[in-house]
Amino acid sequence: MKIIDLEIKGITANSKEVKKGFLFVAIKGSRIDGHRFLREAARRGAAMAVTESKILPAHLPGGMAVVTVDNCRKFFAQAADKFYGSPSAKIKVSGITGTNGKTTVAYLIEAIAKEAGQACGVIGTINYRFKGKLIKAKNTTPAAGQLQELLLRMHQAKVRYCAMEVSSHALDQERVGGIDFRQGIFTNLTQDHLDYHKNLEDYFQAKAKLFSSLKPQAWAVVNHDDPYGRRLKSLTGARIWTYGIKQKSDLMAKNIQLSITGTEFSLVTAQRSLRVKTRLIGRHNIYNILAAASWGLNEQIPLFKIKSAIEKFASVPGRLEKVRAPQGWNIFVDYAHTPDALQNVISTLRQLVAGRLIVVFGCGGERDKLKRPQMGRIATRLADVAIITSDNPRSEKPRQIIKDILRGVRKNNYRLIVDRRQAIRKGLSLLKAQDCLLVAGKGHEDYQVLKNKTISFSDVKVIKECLKSI
Repeated sequence: MKIIDLEIKGITANSKEVKKGFLFVAIKGSRIDGHRFLREAARRGAAMAVTESKILPAHLPGGMAVVTVDNCRKFFAQAADKFYGSPSAKIKVSGITGTNGKTTVAYLIEAIAKEAGQACGVIGTINYRFKGKLIKAKNTTPAAGQLQELLLRMHQAKVRYCAMEVSSHALDQERVGGIDFRQGIFTNLTQDHLDYHKNLEDYFQAKAKLFSSLKPQAWAVVNHDDPYGRRLKSLTGARIWTYGIKQKSDLMAKNIQLSITGTEFSLVTAQRSLRVKTRLIGRHNIYNILAAASWGLNEQIPLFKIKSAIEKFASVPGRLEKVRAPQGWNIFVDYAHTPDALQNVISTLRQLVAGRLIVVFGCGGERDKLKRPQMGRIATRLADVAIITSDNPRSEKPRQIIKDILRGVRKNNYRLIVDRRQAIRKGLSLLKAQDCLLVAGKGHEDYQVLKNKTISFSDVKVIKECLKSI
């Protein structure tokens, strides 16, 4: 057996990031194979490369050592953990996974930790942040190297907790393979990402990896009302904590009162019950609150502190975010980009709005095409008027995406306006007293991807600009 003893000064799976003395891991991606960049890594001074193939390019420049492993993704996650000193063993990391609600739960956990006087970092869809530092998020869950580096920086900044959104892609690709999770939190599971996963069961199995990897002393926090959440109980060796509204659970919400300005309910444990008021709207947000409150209770944070944090909490960018209008209209922006999320948010507003409900929405290009007709059917069935437009078409033709959406439409209460700005303007122009406008799909995003270019586009900003001219 050949022993290689090298001082490694950095670790990366991106050949362009390689510097002298780095370890380069050649990962096979869905579009790009890292093995193609071994020469570049060697030219840049990599001390070692890790590959899955024993067939290497001839005459690699420099003195780069090469080691072959069975799974480069798994190796990268474990090596990054070791290189950065296993930071997840030093701060309390909680992983949040599920189709919808991850971002809101992460924000709520951050608020509860703050109310308890503790610093909490967040890694998720909107950004990565801790102690006043803000890093733009490229992916919901970053690559293993960046992830471990972020956790190390949090530890060095004396951050006690980290709330991390964990995507199914990240779990499938072993990005979180080196993380020692203190809690795994499951929100729900409905159709999404079937452009990547073979089917819904494959999607669930990817999510389940978070819970099967938990240590016995960790907590598996599951939505007991979701059938997939109930399945997870038999797939984990961790301690189990349940939350719900319908099924008997460790933490429950009862006596619920919903309104367009907020929600009120009783937060019930086996020992006590507290009445809670929140500015968050809708039943789906009660589940998000229950998930975050469960986290707090498992971290021994007093229930009155959790209640206080929930009641002070205002909103999450792009999650049923209200845009104030001088006219007094009810205007909301939401990230709903899956059938279940769109149905939840429209159904929520449908119950609370006295007038008509107008919905502007589209579907993203290069993503699960099966959900497009479903979203078309949901929007036109539940809204009074649906305006179908572009989301992020990417390389696809917007009109083809809209054509796919129309396959699910059964009513004649829709309009087609390809340009998203014009669609929003039209939605606003239709509003009358007591009506409500929902602009769905992009939420917090401040860009739109059109073919090979990305333009600046924020639904909230566009609505505000349009309101000035009305």
